[in-house]
Amino acid sequence: MIFYFTGTGNSLYAAKQIEKDPISIPQAIHQKNKNFTSASIGIVSPIYGHELPAMVKDFLKKSVFSTNYFYMILTYGNRHGGAAELAKSFCDSIGLSVHYINVLLMVDNWLPSFDMDEQKKIDKRVDENLAVIKSHIKEHKNMISEVTESDREAHRQFISQMSLIPPDAWQRLIKIGTGCVGCGICERVCPSSSIRIENGKAVHIPGNCQSCLACVHACPQKVIGLSVPEKNPNARYRNKDISLNEIMKANCQVKGIKE
Repeated sequence: MIFYFTGTGNSLYAAKQIEKDPISIPQAIHQKNKNFTSASIGIVSPIYGHELPAMVKDFLKKSVFSTNYFYMILTYGNRHGGAAELAKSFCDSIGLSVHYINVLLMVDNWLPSFDMDEQKKIDKRVDENLAVIKSHIKEHKNMISEVTESDREAHRQFISQMSLIPPDAWQRLIKIGTGCVGCGICERVCPSSSIRIENGKAVHIPGNCQSCLACVHACPQKVIGLSVPEKNPNARYRNKDISLNEIMKANCQVKGIKE
């Protein structure tokens, strides 16, 4: 059994290499019964600011996992900032025992810092590194990915920088420009109902936005952007092995529509 959270397909791709039918966290979090039992249970998730997305943390808090082997794979694109250690600390704080946490370098979809056209050219040896992780999981290896003092310092610097911006800044990151045709793709890729179609146009609703940028990357008109400068406003990303329909099915919160 493996659960995943994804904005642009990276974590879904990784999860599918381990199990054929991974379970979407944005869908599973709404189940009344969140008691899960399996020989092994995994979480595959990106990291935002070196930590688990808020929705993933919420899912872990609300769920009960009965397993002999619980593992996590954290996808990142540039600097993990000690993500494994931070995830372990969080799990410890909620009484969740974790046997294995590893990080996986993939394309970074963070538009303020990275040009997607350039990111896609970099060979990050994803499948090679995934093969190692898969062998570890098969062996039920106990391990927390190494974290250096440099990693910890990177996270401390990030926290310091975040203290200088308004606390609701992440909730106001998405900006919708002119030219929306009301296709509804943004609404269907959003895992938190933070973007909706109202009167034929997309509207962003702050408060529970996960800052996953799924809506920005998926907008076919490139109407959805950010309130801060982007490295390349014309470049967008979706994992080449994951379809738009798969992301919509994973994330859609519109009642009666999953793809």
